[in-house]
Amino acid sequence: MAKKDSGIASVLAFEKRMVPSDGYMYETRWDVRQEEKTPIRLAEKSVRGTISNRLKNAVKNDPAKLNAEVEKANLQTVDSASLSMECDTLKLCFTLKFLPVQQPSACNNEEHYQKINSMIQAYKDRYGFTELAKRYAFNIANGRFLWRNRVGAERIEIIVTAKELEAQWVFNAYDYSLRDFDDEDTNVLALASCIADALCGTKPYLFLEVEANVLLGRGQEVYPSEELVLVKKSEKKANVLLDHGQEIYPSEELVLDKKGKKSKILYAVNDTAAMHSQKLGNALRTIDTWYPEYDDVLRPIAIETYGAVTNLGKAYRPGTSKKDFYTLFDKYSVGEALGCEEDEHYVMAVLVRGGVFGQGGKE
Repeated sequence: MAKKDSGIASVLAFEKRMVPSDGYMYETRWDVRQEEKTPIRLAEKSVRGTISNRLKNAVKNDPAKLNAEVEKANLQTVDSASLSMECDTLKLCFTLKFLPVQQPSACNNEEHYQKINSMIQAYKDRYGFTELAKRYAFNIANGRFLWRNRVGAERIEIIVTAKELEAQWVFNAYDYSLRDFDDEDTNVLALASCIADALCGTKPYLFLEVEANVLLGRGQEVYPSEELVLVKKSEKKANVLLDHGQEIYPSEELVLDKKGKKSKILYAVNDTAAMHSQKLGNALRTIDTWYPEYDDVLRPIAIETYGAVTNLGKAYRPGTSKKDFYTLFDKYSVGEALGCEEDEHYVMAVLVRGGVFGQGGKE
């Protein structure tokens, strides 16, 4: 058994304070984008692909074996989603709620609980969540949440509405960078001020309706979230499991192990193509420019406890860096100074993200 630090709770959890809905995808024409919209339906198609995976030397260096391999049919049944030939614009709609950052939802150490509350209050008093709120607002304005749907678009309009405040903001996504958050745009700061009020608890919540209009061109493909297709191999049978998590790309070997099943399944709700709330949230919390390698990488990463970027297979905040969440939180939450305000922003951003952060009893 590892020796426990009596000052740190072993059971600790925070509820997420930024809550996006799923994103629903519609098609329209740019000139009537505010008056007309039609749900985008998924279409199923079967295609004959070519063998493109890396082959063993014995195969790729032998023309006869290579020809035999190339002749094999790579048959696939996949989901796809596209605009119709009558429409040139993708409309993505979702809602977003910000809630006050408060005490842990679970904590089994009363002393640590009180110190965490003091930490949160001290941060509110000093910074007022203005820096985090600005970055969240920036990621709404620049349309980062569109992911692949943002690439190659002629125009992108983002409309954000807060009905309770009788306020609306309209952004041209291309006016805002994806690499930094330095712009002092008036509209972004106005939206950020409302977000900061909600995170601080000045307002009980902030509810936003977000609409993105993306001019892609008639008939162009759009990209909903992709479902996880996982084949579990066993001696008796292979089971296909669907998971509504972040979009991933399963390996060809696993997919083809179950004959006759689709190798790509896209996400839809009530027959409308959609994006996972997790995927939208991941984009909105891509605000971490405080990790040690930022000056070399020059791009923000999503707020994660170890700075994990799964598609690159890299953790930008390993424990050895002393900049991971647990190292910083264990100091900050008991009243120790962190040395720079960037580390404080990062710790509080993880609390906005939410999660279970308890200290286990075993190494």
